[in-house]
Amino acid sequence: MPHPSALLESATAAAAKAYAPYSRFQVGCALLTAQGNLFTGCNVENASYGLTICAERSTIFHAVAEEGPGMKIAELAVIALGHEFPPCGACRQVIAEFAWPDTPIWFLRDGKPVAMSMAELLPASFRI
Repeated sequence: MPHPSALLESATAAAAKAYAPYSRFQVGCALLTAQGNLFTGCNVENASYGLTICAERSTIFHAVAEEGPGMKIAELAVIALGHEFPPCGACRQVIAEFAWPDTPIWFLRDGKPVAMSMAELLPASFRI
């Protein structure tokens, strides 16, 4: 499993590719799957804001497209260039769909990497 800094570096590189002309929030995500594959993605905005996709969902959907519906997230990192925040609520729910409760989710806080488990980030996720 790569060191969290490697995931954060991959997320940072992905953020540099973001299409964010409206918000100017360039966000990147990197995730490692249980199969050991690394996937990255970035946010892609649209003039019709509801059609915008966050980096986390972009990355997860790519991973599912490659590995299939059984894809599981072993670890995930998200970076916003010039900003610090964890995944948004919609992304937390999508992450929860493909993560275990103890899956570490990395982001920056006060310039330092912080990990929270999926269960800490979304303690009452929607489940069927």
